[in-house]
Amino acid sequence: MADYAIFASDDFDANEYANAVLAGEQYDAVRVLSSAKLIAPEPSAKEDISIAISKLTFGVDDVSKQIKTLVTNHHQDLLSQAASANELSGSLTSVRAGLTDLDNSLEKLRVKVRVPYQSLQANVSRLHKLHQASEVLRRTSRFVTLTRRLQVQMGDMDKAQIEDDRSNALNGHTLVPSDGSDSKRWEQDEDARERTIAKAALSIAELGSLIDDDIPDSELSENSPRISLRSVNVVAAHIPYIEQAREIVTTEMRNMVLSGLTSLNQSLLASSLQTAYNLRILPDQVQSLIIDLSTAIEDQIRMTFDLSQISKDAAAKESLNSPSSTLYKSRVRTEPTNLTAPQWTTALWSRLENMIEQMSSCCIKVYTLEKVLKLKKDTVTQSVFLDEAMKVLENKPSATFWTSLARALEKHAWDAAKSSTFLQQTLTNGYPRLLRLFHEFFAKIAVHTDTTYIHSYQSPETVLILRALVNFESLYLTRSSSKLNESVGQAFSGGSRTPPGMNEGINTARTVANELDSARFDPLLVRAVAKNATSTLDMILSRSEGLVSRDRSALTLVGPTATPQQIINGSLATFLYHVWSRLSQLGEEHNEAVYSIIKPNVENIRAAYERIIDDLTTAIRRELGSIIAKIHRFDFGRSADPMAGMGGASLYMKDLVERLAFLKAEILSKFSIGDEKKTRVMDLVKFVIKTFVLHVSIVKPLGETGKLQLTSDMTELEFGLSAFLVESPQEKRGGNLESTGADYKMLPGLPPLIVLHHILVRSPIPLAHSLHGWQESEYVRWVDEHTEEESWTLIDGVLSHWEKIRDSDGGSSDGMEYVDLARKVLAEASERERI
Repeated sequence: MADYAIFASDDFDANEYANAVLAGEQYDAVRVLSSAKLIAPEPSAKEDISIAISKLTFGVDDVSKQIKTLVTNHHQDLLSQAASANELSGSLTSVRAGLTDLDNSLEKLRVKVRVPYQSLQANVSRLHKLHQASEVLRRTSRFVTLTRRLQVQMGDMDKAQIEDDRSNALNGHTLVPSDGSDSKRWEQDEDARERTIAKAALSIAELGSLIDDDIPDSELSENSPRISLRSVNVVAAHIPYIEQAREIVTTEMRNMVLSGLTSLNQSLLASSLQTAYNLRILPDQVQSLIIDLSTAIEDQIRMTFDLSQISKDAAAKESLNSPSSTLYKSRVRTEPTNLTAPQWTTALWSRLENMIEQMSSCCIKVYTLEKVLKLKKDTVTQSVFLDEAMKVLENKPSATFWTSLARALEKHAWDAAKSSTFLQQTLTNGYPRLLRLFHEFFAKIAVHTDTTYIHSYQSPETVLILRALVNFESLYLTRSSSKLNESVGQAFSGGSRTPPGMNEGINTARTVANELDSARFDPLLVRAVAKNATSTLDMILSRSEGLVSRDRSALTLVGPTATPQQIINGSLATFLYHVWSRLSQLGEEHNEAVYSIIKPNVENIRAAYERIIDDLTTAIRRELGSIIAKIHRFDFGRSADPMAGMGGASLYMKDLVERLAFLKAEILSKFSIGDEKKTRVMDLVKFVIKTFVLHVSIVKPLGETGKLQLTSDMTELEFGLSAFLVESPQEKRGGNLESTGADYKMLPGLPPLIVLHHILVRSPIPLAHSLHGWQESEYVRWVDEHTEEESWTLIDGVLSHWEKIRDSDGGSSDGMEYVDLARKVLAEASERERI
């Protein structure tokens, strides 16, 4: 069958096939048989037509034979199907009859339904038209009623206006009559006129809704078109009058709003806002007012920093000062000269003061408007006017005003300053004065607004405005920081050769205090200056630490003069002390929030100079202690001292007095630290007295000659310490040792530990340091580092130890009276301590 597949295709065209055979070309049947994947026979180009015809004839004969064979083989099935077709014709006849009956029934049903439906549809359409006509008549009737009411209200407004004009003319063109009764009547007339305007606005708004076909969708059906009243001739005739009335009422409302804001009359402002609400333009009106006020203040700010206007003001003032001047007037300058700079500066500050006045006025108006909006409600709907205005506004009127004010101030001020060196320098150097103007602004509006700007609290609005001046503040802080750093640089300009001293410390501290004092009126500025001061104080510390010497030469006390390192350390300590002394007083001059910023740095400066003094004080105490400890090299039990001579001081005492004189003249004189020096000197005197008494109390053996020698040494020590306490060489009298307190009283009086030492020295009982194998200086250091109770406990242990040794050796009674006496002293001392 593959040979005849090309003829069985639906797309087979006999004419094309014949044309292909006659032309000797191949018949294109690939697209036809592509789905069967068969290849049609391709007639050769050289094959003649007779052969092609013979093939076709043979093919027709072959197909005929196959059909006959197929019919012969299936004749039974074909006969049965023919019989079935005859039976089917009868069934189709009955079905055709049923369909005919169905068509007749449908036609009868269509006649019964369609005619009533068409009638009902016509009636419904007529009813809809009647409803539309009724609605138009109702709205027209309402329109006529409102129009007549509006005419009456407008007439009342005209009468009230005529009465106002007549009253003003009779009373000398004054707004309020002078007579009390007339004034009250005038106020009543004004209230009545305001109410009339509000009622007229309500009528105009309702008329507008009727004319503009403002009908809720719930009152209209889907197929009911809206009919505008403008197409009604009676209504159209009154539309010009209504529009004219709207313009008059709107103008009156705007005049009332402006008058209420100008005079801050909240009652008048409330009436005008009620009129705007009745006209259904309240949100747009409030937005327009805020935009107008913001635009006005922005224009004022731009004009304030306009160099051409400043130049004109300066030239006008100069011409007033010299009216007869005929000098040549040059063109308008954008920068002042050295001669005209004062006039320009005066003109600038005058314009800034005027700007602050305008800012105060606009801000008070905005807050008055917001207050009325917040309090005022519609008497019918009870809607708060502020909520109605917020439908259009993005934020509250006050917040919108503050934002626009800060943006305009930052933009115009800084743009003008960037293009003018004069403005930049004037506003930077006079930034505190500029801040004071804004303080006046905050003070003026505080009565009418909820803004606060004090040291303890600053409202967000005030901070927002001051942040608009942050560029000038940064320049001012940079200049202040440069001034502080310059003072530090001048103080350390000499380096280690001429380190900073008292004068440099006073000048540096005064510079810091002056900068803080210049900014103390503003809580934010003074904190910023204080933060700048911390970096300056850190610089002082770092540069001081770099110059401080901590090697052995800075602590040696060999003499005869102070080492260069000691001179440098003394000068640095003096410098740091005077810086700390002045800055520590700032806590009384400024509040805690400001002083807490620099307090850690001030304490670090104190710790720095105390570290220098403490290291030197430790070295001095060690040196003086070692000299006093030489007392134990002298035998005070002998009859005479061949080295000191009769009545003279011992060599160690002479060395001690000389060392004290050296310390006073060469070391301590380099430290000009005021009362701190007195305290340090007094501490050294107390240390010397206490150390000397402790060493003297453990001298053993001690004879009568030794006692006399000690008396001479004590006298020498008293004179030496008195001279050490003298503050200046001009004083002839020595210092008063009684000011040292209990330490000086050790000389004429004896504390319990000293009494115990004297008892043990006279007895066979060994001293505490001998029992423990300590040196005398080690024992004195131990007593200095421990409390008296611990020292008494140590002595009591010595007594107990000696008693045990005595009992083990046979119980000799020698020295028992000293033990009893010592325990009595311990008991009395303990009892006195408990009391």
